[in-house]
Amino acid sequence: MGNLKKVNVFRRSLMRSLTKNIGDSSISKNEPIDKSKIKKVLICRPNGRLGNLLLITPLVQEVTKTFPNCKIDLFVKGFLAPIVFENYENIDKIIPLPKKPFKELVKYFKVWTLIKKQNYDIVINVDQNSSSGRLAAKFSNAKYKIFGDLPENVELPYEDYGHIAKYPVYNLRYTFSQVGIQDTKEPVALIDLKLSEQEIANGKKILNDIIDQQKKTIAIFTFATGDKCYCIEWWEKFYDVLKKEYPDYNIFEVLPVENVSQINFQAPTFYSKDVREIGSVLANVDVFVGADSGIMHLSSASKAPTVGLFSVSNLKKYEPYGNSSVGIDTTINDYPVFIEAINRILYKSN
Repeated sequence: MGNLKKVNVFRRSLMRSLTKNIGDSSISKNEPIDKSKIKKVLICRPNGRLGNLLLITPLVQEVTKTFPNCKIDLFVKGFLAPIVFENYENIDKIIPLPKKPFKELVKYFKVWTLIKKQNYDIVINVDQNSSSGRLAAKFSNAKYKIFGDLPENVELPYEDYGHIAKYPVYNLRYTFSQVGIQDTKEPVALIDLKLSEQEIANGKKILNDIIDQQKKTIAIFTFATGDKCYCIEWWEKFYDVLKKEYPDYNIFEVLPVENVSQINFQAPTFYSKDVREIGSVLANVDVFVGADSGIMHLSSASKAPTVGLFSVSNLKKYEPYGNSSVGIDTTINDYPVFIEAINRILYKSN
């Protein structure tokens, strides 16, 4: 681990320890919420990674469904949020925290000033371990503040509670149930890029220039960051297995922004830096296979049946769900299990 990374790890650990006790949810059982009066909501998720932004879309959908007349501001980081939430009509302002606050101090302090100036009905911190998120909730002017914690004596009875896209929704439902808003017990919404019909049609045109239109299509993504990235030998063996198992299918590779391939560009490829364009292409495939990454979550958010491969990250926390998607622990499973998962998806789609 480099010195800069060590400093960042220490800084995050220190900030979490300093802020973990900041804030208690300011919702009283004696004061039921009038849903018709909730007009302005702030959701805090100061993280700029594609996957983490996509993973809050179920919460945004939940807030919108609960308070259909509200407008939602997002406190995030980086530049991707306007792209991810482009077709979310209830999103009003996106408030981005600079990626390098110590190098952009003026912008950094302007963000906190903007949050302080707004009057919100509800502020929701998504991740209880986010120091910036907790501080934003504390700093904001809001009648109701939700810091992402449950009371110590409360454990919610959901098998999928550990999923990072789901537990903020379950927590919110529990909190609201204490103030007169009934928990419908409906399944948590899927992560959703909300691609338009025009975007999906354009993705199909792009895909048709890459593959044989008469065949079903398997997309693979061979890259990931850090330890999540499988080695070249691993992917080349898997690619050989795929070619053998699916000789009558298109197999093409979605390339990362780094424009590298763990199979040495043996398959037809698709490259784009446009997140929504990548999503529109994936929306037209029969199955996507890739390691835990932002592109894996993008595939899931594009409604493609997704097989996520997990080796180091927490499968139950990040696995794709919905549309027959599945996460597989590759430390205890091998290629035959991957093929079985792909077959279940392809067979179901026939």
